[in-house]
Amino acid sequence: MMSQLKHRDSSRLVFGINTLYSDKPLIMGILNVTPDSFSDGGKFSGLDEAIQQVELMLSEGVDIIDIGGESTRPGSDSVAAQEQIQRVVPVIQAIRQQLADDVLLSIDTTLSEVAKAALDAGANIINDVSGGRVDPSILTLAAQTGMPIILMHSLATPKTMQDNPYYIDVVLEVLDALKEGIEAALKAGVKKEAIAIDPGIGFGKRKQDNIDLLANLDAIVALGFPVLLGTSRKRFMGAICDVSEPSELVIATAVTTALGVMAGVQMFRVHDVKENRQAVDVAWAIKQASVVA
Repeated sequence: MMSQLKHRDSSRLVFGINTLYSDKPLIMGILNVTPDSFSDGGKFSGLDEAIQQVELMLSEGVDIIDIGGESTRPGSDSVAAQEQIQRVVPVIQAIRQQLADDVLLSIDTTLSEVAKAALDAGANIINDVSGGRVDPSILTLAAQTGMPIILMHSLATPKTMQDNPYYIDVVLEVLDALKEGIEAALKAGVKKEAIAIDPGIGFGKRKQDNIDLLANLDAIVALGFPVLLGTSRKRFMGAICDVSEPSELVIATAVTTALGVMAGVQMFRVHDVKENRQAVDVAWAIKQASVVA
């Protein structure tokens, strides 16, 4: 696997989030080491299975691997910090020791204790679906370590976020909330260039809310921070396509990825690396040609 990594574009593995503006968008592969995630729960909860999945994602051109020890599917319960740590740290250590020392690893957690353990084990990025609301100490940790942090918009907690979510203007309200999260991070000492944002597709949103956000990604990009988009296999696309099985929404996900590239999104969090890598590559080539023209 190390020999395969030598062929990767190492310039894209130097992670100052602000450098992504002038570079091809990145693919973030999802690795849920949980028993209950909505699409792949239990598939990679064992260390061997997790490492095999990382090997597959690396072979398919992943740029970042996002490792989570707590499901954030609608209705899910929170998981204690120590249990999350027991799930994610051995995987991070194994990746670093057995597979790759240059691939970017992000820790998907809302808790500073988990984030610190993951960073100590070799993770490079904090990905907080609460945007720093659940545990504000995570912002202080990002500031102290200098590690990048991704701030996502969500309502309430995963347990209750889909209990009748309501917006008057979802785009404006998400923009305002993201601005508040950014200000809180800056106040905690996080450098501007270490902040990225995520509109939180599917997190406390109705089907039309998700569609409206996707139709206005350019407004989120216009905030001036790199944007992560996570639509992978989400339920709202199943409602559009009349599909109930999340694994059947790979094509639908790739469509949103292509649209996101054209809108200026820099990172895409996906289950299916190969298909979305192709979507990014083709959309990026078209986007670059339109800039030249």
